[in-house]
Amino acid sequence: MKPFLILQLRPEGEAADDEFRAFLEKGGLGSGEVRRIRLDQEPLPPDLDLHDYSGVIVGGGPGCVSDPPETRDPLEAAIEAAIMGLMPQITDEDFPFLGCCYGIGILGAHLGGPGAVSKERWAEPVGAASCEITGQGACDPLLAGLPQAFTALVGHKEALQCLPAGCVDLVRSDSCPFQMVRHGKNVYATQFHPEADAAVFERRIRLYRNHGYFAPDEADDLIRALQGVNAEAPGKILHNFVQRYRRG
Repeated sequence: MKPFLILQLRPEGEAADDEFRAFLEKGGLGSGEVRRIRLDQEPLPPDLDLHDYSGVIVGGGPGCVSDPPETRDPLEAAIEAAIMGLMPQITDEDFPFLGCCYGIGILGAHLGGPGAVSKERWAEPVGAASCEITGQGACDPLLAGLPQAFTALVGHKEALQCLPAGCVDLVRSDSCPFQMVRHGKNVYATQFHPEADAAVFERRIRLYRNHGYFAPDEADDLIRALQGVNAEAPGKILHNFVQRYRRG
């Protein structure tokens, strides 16, 4: 079968490895069914052909597409440029794509241009968000099997400010209106982390204690707040994506 291309942006090795394991577990993927590229360590191959893959999955990361160019870390800027370079083909060909957290910023910036993604409104602190599937989302195959209302884990400094042209709003929350969108029929992005459950997020809180998502002395309280949180439902989205687009 054609593998899935997993693009990772996290420069912290432990966090990247943990995210990769979560993608495999929640997606029901074997290690032989994916090609993993950590963009902090290697560039995209110049001869990369998307048609060699069943689909593309993009993970999260510390970068923000709305940051002014002069303030960006050079590595984060290079990673963003690499993924943005793929987006015209992905959206023009409606190629299967699932962007997780950072991926919704990439999709929004590509489709909406400057200002489509910003820190002006809808940032969410690290923790649990109560989400609900919209009327259009109720018919979407990637949301099959999920309850109409579910809990997802979030933590982001920027967000979509409006729905980009050609997109459908699939999942919303009071704290952030665009939690999951679809462009065309096959290009998806989530603001929440579909790969993350409470255990995954606890590890990330420890790893990102000093990365600006929260005050360092809040980490223990955030971890305690996750105890007993059931955020298993979003993992079904990854499973559905793999099942829908897995190709021989």
